[in-house]
Amino acid sequence: MSEQPRPSTIRRIIKIGASWIEQAKVRGHLFSIGVAIVIGVLCGFCAVGFRYLIGGVHLLLWSDWETSLEVLQAQPVWRIVLVPAVGGLIAGPIIYFFAREAKGHGVPEVMAAVALKNGVIRPRVAFVKALASAITIGSGGSAGREGPIIQIGSAIGSTVGQILRVSRRRLRTFVGCGAAAGIAATFNAPIAGALFSVEVILGEFGVSQFSPIVISSVLATVVARYYFGVGPVFEVPQYELVSGLELIPYMFLGILCGAVSVLFIKMLYAAEDFSDKAKVPEYLKPMIGGLLLGLIGVYLPHVYADGYTSINLALLNKLTWPMLLILLLAKVTATSLTLGSGGSGGVFAPSLFLGAMSGGLLGQAVAMVMGDSAGAAGGYALVAMGGVVAGTTHAPITAILIIFEITNNYSIILPLMTVCIISTLLSGRLSHESIYTLKLLRRGIDLYKGRALDPLKAHPVSQCMHTGAAKVPPEMPAYELVQKMVSGETTQFYVVTSENRLLGVVSPENTRRMLMHREGLEAVLMAEDFADEGCPVCLPTESLSQALIKFEHSGLPELPVVDDLGGRKLVGVLRYTELLAKYSTEIIKQDTAEGFAERATSQAIGKVHIAEGFSMMEWSPPSSLWGKTLIESQIPAKYGVRVMLVKKRAEKDKPGMEIAPITPGGDYVISEHDTLLVCGNDDDLDRIAGL
Repeated sequence: MSEQPRPSTIRRIIKIGASWIEQAKVRGHLFSIGVAIVIGVLCGFCAVGFRYLIGGVHLLLWSDWETSLEVLQAQPVWRIVLVPAVGGLIAGPIIYFFAREAKGHGVPEVMAAVALKNGVIRPRVAFVKALASAITIGSGGSAGREGPIIQIGSAIGSTVGQILRVSRRRLRTFVGCGAAAGIAATFNAPIAGALFSVEVILGEFGVSQFSPIVISSVLATVVARYYFGVGPVFEVPQYELVSGLELIPYMFLGILCGAVSVLFIKMLYAAEDFSDKAKVPEYLKPMIGGLLLGLIGVYLPHVYADGYTSINLALLNKLTWPMLLILLLAKVTATSLTLGSGGSGGVFAPSLFLGAMSGGLLGQAVAMVMGDSAGAAGGYALVAMGGVVAGTTHAPITAILIIFEITNNYSIILPLMTVCIISTLLSGRLSHESIYTLKLLRRGIDLYKGRALDPLKAHPVSQCMHTGAAKVPPEMPAYELVQKMVSGETTQFYVVTSENRLLGVVSPENTRRMLMHREGLEAVLMAEDFADEGCPVCLPTESLSQALIKFEHSGLPELPVVDDLGGRKLVGVLRYTELLAKYSTEIIKQDTAEGFAERATSQAIGKVHIAEGFSMMEWSPPSSLWGKTLIESQIPAKYGVRVMLVKKRAEKDKPGMEIAPITPGGDYVISEHDTLLVCGNDDDLDRIAGL
């Protein structure tokens, strides 16, 4: 019998492996590319497995591998009614008891994880989402597999990142890699998958993020093509624009797609509201939704599952206009019942279905009016598929590319772009939130507040304001005030009452007005006569982003901060230069601090140049700062530098350093064992280096 490795040997191997990973992190972009390759391959196989899982469920419940219209129409009525209910009965408890994030279409949960949790997604979500969605879709639930595979891929990317203990920025990127890989493998569309990830999931674009996402998207597509071939998802004729005049009806098609998108969004969340109010156990609601869906399916089995068979019929112009209209309304209702009741599945395929029906309907109407000068109705159905996707997701670039890739037809690019943009504009006008962000907003989550689109939005005025203000009483003679301005460093004064109530602000502009009345300064005028009562004021709880707008309108070097707009008690001032410094710091934090932190975990960092005259370095704080919080230490005011993160010595039996925390708050207490990563002007850094 071979000897088992000792625990000490195993620990040594693990330690060596961890050391290799830490060294690889320092390589930055190459490390991200390597991980992206792993995520792409994993997600590609998961997409293939998920598709086979749906087929297996369908085989078990419908005695056939594919969800084709012919198979469904051959089923007895009792099976058509009961099978979706059985699917809901099984999927509901799985979601409720194991991972409630798997409820619904999944993409909003990924967006929230990226924006609010730095990309942290529980690993179990991938398994629960795959199983619940496969049961829902395989049993006939009106939903698509695209949303689930996005959430599954994102969970895989997040899990890989968490195992490797990467920075928050890299973790978000790896979540984007998983999302892109999932949708690319599903649609055989690597470009659209990558663009969907940066346009919808991450909401930001940068080379450092985009390159790994593209790699994952490509690798997942390669895996999917090995199993399912290289052909497009939908086989359609090569439709093209017959004449320039045809763009006019396509503009109307864009309006129709926008309206259908809004109808879909409203109906879906109306069904969800109705389901939330129903006094039924949460895990049984998908069963009820499945039963109601079954009643529709008796007459219109076209709406079951993703509806790809019916989409192909519309693209080939094989459905009459009454049938197109009926299927349009039926699919909206069916998807609302499935997902609104708590089933698991995506909204991407239903959006394609609604677009095909809407486009086919208008295309037949245009053919009757324009005759041979109009293109085939199937071309309108194809273009409208992108239009409804753009209208529901508010992501026109993704919609344009995905229709192009799944059809391999460049001839319809002009009408496709026209329809997608018009649909997005109209949908955005009628429904400010997309089908994804509305779900989060209804939970009280302002998605863009969590994202760092505006780095000042998350910081209140109280963080930067100074409590000291140049106050003067209202009865002070104007000539004394002028002398104060001329002799002192401060040129802006605040006229306050004895109760500290702000009456107005005297700025350099007010001084100019006083000097114009020099002959009456000593005898008549008081400070309150020249105080600007309409000067903008800030509240301590307002965001610095709001304060920046007030600075732009006022043109003043500083603004008063009052406790409330009623009492107007002066509590401090906010200086424009301090606000700009805070903005610069936050931008630098976003762009460099997290990558810098990864280097800080494994090696000492000297002075590193970032911009002209601006650098970062490690600094051991002097003993005078030990035991003080970052706020109490007033490091920016005393030393001219700002703290980006803290390196803290580990325990004695654990050599090395540990990061705690990545971005310390103002209440963080400095200890003698801390090493601060600070940034600032080169002169200030050189000055404190010798302390």
